[in-house]
Amino acid sequence: MIKVIKFALGLEYDGSYYHGWQSQKSGFLNVQTEVEKAISIVANHNVSIFCAGRTDSKVHSFGQVIHFETTAIRKNFSWIFGINNYLPKNISVKWIKNVPSIFHARYSAVSRSYRYIIYNSKFRSALFNNRVNYISKKLNIKEMYKASQCIIGEYDFTSFRSNYCQSNSPYRKIININIFKLKKFIFIDIEADSFLQYMVRNIIGCLIDIGKMKKNFKWIIYVLKKKNRSFCSSTANPYGLYLLSIKYPNCFKIPVYNF
Repeated sequence: MIKVIKFALGLEYDGSYYHGWQSQKSGFLNVQTEVEKAISIVANHNVSIFCAGRTDSKVHSFGQVIHFETTAIRKNFSWIFGINNYLPKNISVKWIKNVPSIFHARYSAVSRSYRYIIYNSKFRSALFNNRVNYISKKLNIKEMYKASQCIIGEYDFTSFRSNYCQSNSPYRKIININIFKLKKFIFIDIEADSFLQYMVRNIIGCLIDIGKMKKNFKWIIYVLKKKNRSFCSSTANPYGLYLLSIKYPNCFKIPVYNF
């Protein structure tokens, strides 16, 4: 009897060249197809992969987690170097480990964390193009932080979801939001049990308007309570957004990316 082995795998990628994570019938370039092709070559059979979170077009990843099943026998070292050999240079496997059959990259996850990076300077940077959101107006991060703390908890986030979001429920639980500055860079970290489509970028859009002093920090509570997307700010651009890490129950011993 052929033994089926399940692996979890950590991925880093530059999403600026891709039309999101998910395979597209339209043929647009996507991360999932590139990863499936590379793993299938190394495994010597067709492989389907399942991810922890489907990132949108142009969104990056430090710590995407996927799982796949295979009958191929390879050392972990060989899996990583073999898959990376067949991947484009803007996608990279960081780790791989054998997991029990009950593990699922998406449904076993306890929480997901995203990081949004803003380059807040009078003049734009040539080096960080398509890697950050450039904002020339000085942002008040103290007001942004106060606003962010108002939406921690479990709420109906209808105001912050895409009009095309297909989730059955608008309820999500934000566990933590942290905002800090390092020289000209502003970092916004958001952790939740899961996210609605465009939820992070719509929250960021509101925080940016508050940082620009267009709105009072308490305005975000008003937006939340309205449960209507039309009351929210414009969606922040995707280039500054990174899937940071995925947390799982300790029993799976899945590495947590820290950056």
